[in-house]
Amino acid sequence: MLIPATATPAARPLPPVMPTEGRASLLLVDDDPDLLRLLAIRLKANGYAVNAVDSGAKALAAIAASRPDVVLSDLRMSGMDGMALFQEIQASYPGLPVIILTAHGTIPDAVAAVKRGVFGYLTKPYDADELLAQISRALSLHGGAKGRAGAGQAWREEIVTRSSLMEDVLSRAQRVAASDASVLIQGESGTGKELLARAIHRASPRAGQPFVAINCGAIPETLLESELFGHTRGSFTGAIADHRGLFVSADRGTLFLDEIGDMPLALQVKLLRVIETREVRPIGASRSIPIDVRILSATHRDLAKEKETGGFREDLYYRLNVVTLRLPSLAERPEDIALLARHFLSAMAPRYGREKASFAPEALELLGKARWPGNVRQLYNVVEQSVALCPTEVIPAVFVEQAIQVEMHEMTSFEDARKRFERDYLTRLMKLTHGSVTQAARLARRNRTEFYKLLQRHGIEAAMFKPGPR
Repeated sequence: MLIPATATPAARPLPPVMPTEGRASLLLVDDDPDLLRLLAIRLKANGYAVNAVDSGAKALAAIAASRPDVVLSDLRMSGMDGMALFQEIQASYPGLPVIILTAHGTIPDAVAAVKRGVFGYLTKPYDADELLAQISRALSLHGGAKGRAGAGQAWREEIVTRSSLMEDVLSRAQRVAASDASVLIQGESGTGKELLARAIHRASPRAGQPFVAINCGAIPETLLESELFGHTRGSFTGAIADHRGLFVSADRGTLFLDEIGDMPLALQVKLLRVIETREVRPIGASRSIPIDVRILSATHRDLAKEKETGGFREDLYYRLNVVTLRLPSLAERPEDIALLARHFLSAMAPRYGREKASFAPEALELLGKARWPGNVRQLYNVVEQSVALCPTEVIPAVFVEQAIQVEMHEMTSFEDARKRFERDYLTRLMKLTHGSVTQAARLARRNRTEFYKLLQRHGIEAAMFKPGPR
């Protein structure tokens, strides 16, 4: 069956149709209103959610409002033509497939467009079967964020969003999940990097196997090596039993290395060797253990700059950074703030015996206007403080305002938090050993010279902890 290039029904403005849950969504772009209407009717009849607009500018606005799974655009349009629209889409939404619709006279242009990254093209008049086949193929290869009709979405159920930026990240994550490629997840602290890593694991062929996560910046170097690679009994003081290590624990599954940018250089060398040989040798062992592990890593640091300054190994950088996914900050996805706040509230309210708790409109407006340097994690904390302190079912703006102020006051940078941890840790050791640097260094598993430097960095003097008069 052919869909004609022109149609007779009277032209009327076509209202935008928002995507329907569970159906793949298509965005149609054509400045011919008759063809636009006829094509929309046919695609809706085949089970798709369709939004139809008559210009490239309106198409970009529609994508920003609700990211479709596939865009079908006429090539020749007044104002922004199909190729200009494609270039804008490619710049902002590189995972979004675009199919160009063209008349016979512009086929060479359409072929050239395909070479530049357009998913495909169709000539007018369109063959209905060919059109549906192109759309089906685009959905199959690119994995729409909302998916085809009936497609399972359990893999991303922990991630709540209606942001076009987030949907684009999730679309790319779903595609890369099918492979074993290493993925580097970048984003500010609190944006949900581990949630995305878990989602990739659930969408992968390894979903039935272990997902193991470790924060490389929260564990001292000596302990981190043991945690990752394992150790044998007696290999060092305190090793009272064999320890498998996380690589072995994650065998046939996924290992998530959070804050990989904080891993010491000496361990980066050993990690690179494990990745290259697919074998791990526990501390003190004489033989290596073969492993089959997919590695996902994350960092809030700029590893490209760290690589240039020598803070991160270049060879390891390219091993881990096969595919990069960048999570947007909460400020970049403001449409998700109220959605996330309601989601968090419904999840935690029963714990406080407040099943019917809700936010007053002014409270939601205040949340939407707030700055969120701590991102989604900070929003979660603000919601919990609000529901915990408010005595009424409806949470007014005043409690949200108080929670935001407390949270902003308490929010600190990662470096400041680490310095505070080190200072407290060293202080406890010196108290425990009554000021003996030798004993404290032994407990910290650091050599005496290095431990002295740590004490000097934090202005801690051993004499302060020695018993007797000072």
